[in-house]
Amino acid sequence: MKASPSVTAARVMVQALAALGVRDAVLSPGSRSAPLAYALAEAADNGGVAADETWSSTSPQIPAIGLHVRIDERSAGFLALGLARGVAAGGELRPVAIVTTSGTAVANLHPAVLEAHHSGIPLIVISADRPHELRGVGANQTTVQPGIFASAVRFAADVPAATGRPGEDIDLRSLLSRAFAAAVGAHGDPPGPVHLNVAFRDPLTPGDSTWPPASEAGLTAVESETAEVDDLVLTSEPHTVVVAGDGAGAEARELAEAHGWPLLAEPSSGARSGRLAIGPYRILLGREDLGGEIRRAIVVGRPTLSRPVQTLIARDDVDVVAIGHGALWTEAPRGATHVLRRIPRGWLMPMPSPATAWLARWLAAAGRAESAIDEVLNADAADAARRGDGEAVVAGPALARAIAASLEAADVLVVGSSSPIRDLDLAGRPWPVTRAPLVVANRGLAGIDGTVSTAAGVALALPERRVRALLGDLTFLHDVGGLLRGTREPRFDLQVIVANDDGGSIFATLEHGEAEPSVFERVFATPQGARLAQLCAGYGVAHTFVNDLGELRSHLARPPRDLSVLEVAVDRSQRQVLHERIGAAVAAALDA
Repeated sequence: MKASPSVTAARVMVQALAALGVRDAVLSPGSRSAPLAYALAEAADNGGVAADETWSSTSPQIPAIGLHVRIDERSAGFLALGLARGVAAGGELRPVAIVTTSGTAVANLHPAVLEAHHSGIPLIVISADRPHELRGVGANQTTVQPGIFASAVRFAADVPAATGRPGEDIDLRSLLSRAFAAAVGAHGDPPGPVHLNVAFRDPLTPGDSTWPPASEAGLTAVESETAEVDDLVLTSEPHTVVVAGDGAGAEARELAEAHGWPLLAEPSSGARSGRLAIGPYRILLGREDLGGEIRRAIVVGRPTLSRPVQTLIARDDVDVVAIGHGALWTEAPRGATHVLRRIPRGWLMPMPSPATAWLARWLAAAGRAESAIDEVLNADAADAARRGDGEAVVAGPALARAIAASLEAADVLVVGSSSPIRDLDLAGRPWPVTRAPLVVANRGLAGIDGTVSTAAGVALALPERRVRALLGDLTFLHDVGGLLRGTREPRFDLQVIVANDDGGSIFATLEHGEAEPSVFERVFATPQGARLAQLCAGYGVAHTFVNDLGELRSHLARPPRDLSVLEVAVDRSQRQVLHERIGAAVAAALDA
């Protein structure tokens, strides 16, 4: 029996995805998306994850695409996001495809699509839909899917159900080429997600195992283009700092080193390393003799972590050069003198700097501040150990500092939003360039959702590297379903470190910390009292509990294989007090 038009169209789409360079697809099960599910299953059986070669018309008709199946579309979306992030970390911009059935399944992808939109991560979302004659008439599992992601996608198309007409396969290949080009930002726009809403008409199951002939008809080669800004002159201003936000890349460090400027780099910037990186920059920005004397900030990437940085780049007496580095317009205070897509190559050439004394002051202050932070955290740990009460004895910043110190150049750390990444920013010392790990965080919208799944995607994309994730307990619980892997799904090594302080401790460091205690606990801290060991046991995931820094360092030195959870008891009751002690100790060290 000949294959139905829906099955043939799905096979042509999978062929086109592989030909354009897609190597991974994430699928959530459903009936309306069955034609794509069957095609992807055959593609996985034909080589799947192991296929690295570019597929072409000279290859077998069935392409090779790695397949990852997740029953929860929210987890599927963030798994795809993590896969795409991992691939990008290897220096390649390659979209990951996500396939869902119709109805609420599509809506569940929205958080991951938004994160990809704001982070500039390429995804190809393919949602199955009813044919047009079944829309708007009350058909089961049918809603208005075209345009569901609104402005969060770079390209969107509502694809009518295939009929088998002549030239239909060429049109599908052309459509996939346009979507792929938009996803990777081939025409000057930033990379990001795209959405194809594809209608499928019954029958949805294969009636024939014969795939259509492989063809390049309708396919278009996709190449990225970059605007030329190399003739832009960088004027002299000694009191300059380089601010490296999320996704800035190593060029931000190279820019600072070429001119001898202090480098204020967030953990997920890709630039928090080298001799000019200032670890405790958030505290130093508040000092008049350092932050108060800044007159120019070159902002690379998207800084989102600290209010002191936002205050700096909003000041009237500071010239701001914002460099999006392939992302969206990221100059939040709206006062930049220049907004560039990338760093001009000429700016990276080493040159004599008039800022020698300026840099020396920042480096000396950073050294004294780091020593003061170490003394406070060491004293806090010693006091907790002397208590010996068996309760939480690890402070959040101390946990982040220990993890940062354990990382090597080949390691990857996925960091959750809220307190963990801020603790890492405050207490984690910058790494030597030769030992700087890859740090990944969902800073597009800085949400806590989907972080376990994102880390799983990163681990799948980078199987040769040791991958850890540092999450708060609420972030972990929000995406605990990310621990669920089907028994036939690819395995991966990932150590999830949960800083369990039974609540959202970040709110204690904000103005909400002044709320009446019972109100604060219920609507801000939101303690859950969940037993993580039992949750992990239900998912078949190894779990270890520690509440001592020495024991923690022992586990960090030898992370287990496969997927595991290391729960660390963290004390949040003294978080605000600890931050105040750190601030006072740094001020005393600098004023001495």
